[in-house]
Amino acid sequence: MLSPHEFSTLMLIKDATSQSDFDKADLIALADRDFITVALCPASTPPRLTERGHALLARLGGAAHC
Repeated sequence: MLSPHEFSTLMLIKDATSQSDFDKADLIALADRDFITVALCPASTPPRLTERGHALLARLGGAAHC
């Protein structure tokens, strides 16, 4: 189960166009659950939602899959 903070981070990642100041603990928790992928060089690209992350947001909030 995601915490409210992890869920809000997931929603922010969905629309991120650049690397933001995301909490590392939230990123680790989301990556461990396979909701996001994180680049090896974090300064270059923002985290990305996985298919599982898109599916979760779609089920819970009607978010469109990109």
